Amino acid sequence: MVITDVHVRKVDEGGRMKALASVTFDDVFVVRDIRVIEGNNGYFLAMPSRKLPNGEFRDVAHPVNPGMRHELTELVLNEFASQER
Repeated sequence: MVITDVHVRKVDEGGRMKALASVTFDDVFVVRDIRVIEGNNGYFLAMPSRKLPNGEFRDVAHPVNPGMRHELTELVLNEFASQER
């Protein structure tokens, strides 16, 4: 599976969430609402999630292996950084 498109939209809500990203895979499948979060040790991605009846959150979509998570994180944060300049 190849990431074929990344769109990042900055948000200015004064909190730790800095942007929302949409990522397209193989030009046929898109995952929206990936959040770029400013953490204590730098930026990280939070995948789209939903709140369960017990109050916990569960990811709706997420990488299933570390290699894809690394690739996704790198591409989204690079696009975010290019908008910072």
